[in-house]
Amino acid sequence: MKERPILFSGAMVRALLNGSKTQTRRICKPAANLSAVVEVPDPAERGQVYNGSHFGDEDGEVQFACPYGGRGDRLWVRETWQGPLLKEFETDADADWHTPARIHQYQNPAHCAYAADGGPAPEFFDLDDNLQQRWRPSIHMPRWASRLTLELASVRVERLQDISEADALAEGIVRQPDGGYGLADTTHYHATDPRICYWSLWDHINGAGSVESNPFVWVLGFPSTTTPAQP
Repeated sequence: MKERPILFSGAMVRALLNGSKTQTRRICKPAANLSAVVEVPDPAERGQVYNGSHFGDEDGEVQFACPYGGRGDRLWVRETWQGPLLKEFETDADADWHTPARIHQYQNPAHCAYAADGGPAPEFFDLDDNLQQRWRPSIHMPRWASRLTLELASVRVERLQDISEADALAEGIVRQPDGGYGLADTTHYHATDPRICYWSLWDHINGAGSVESNPFVWVLGFPSTTTPAQP
């Protein structure tokens, strides 16, 4: 079992937390210039693929594995955050909390704030005793700050536009009170078809025209429950 980081937006983190998101799709970059990509089973079930219509094609030499791992591997979620953040009583009781010998005690999700939870960026005093208020980008999140860990249950490759209605719902799209579909906590991307809703979200994240280009994508599946990272 291996662990690898993966980035999620605030809306997708909320979908993970409420259990509506059990799949994520990521562009299969090595396949960008290939005409056909077929999944190749392997003992590690890592979603190896090659170029060709079936195993044994002369183009089958082009082969690569999913960079996110295979079944049983884990993905720890990176999101917009800030930390470690200490209460006044904690800093009063431990004036040396920020030193290398002490700070590890506070490097855990319990001492972090997350933008996906809503509310303004947290206020804190830096080491020069200056009051700050800001978030830290998800790309800079270290392992200790991650509160969500996903265990891969499946890996496959398909074209983006081949997503089914059921899989669009597994991406965090939910049925709305008016009978349409959208994200649980926003009125954006509303549509009568969950696939159209998902494609609108994809275009927003990846840029206009990215759905039309219909890239090959890794389809990563995981259980509806998420495992909080341990301090």
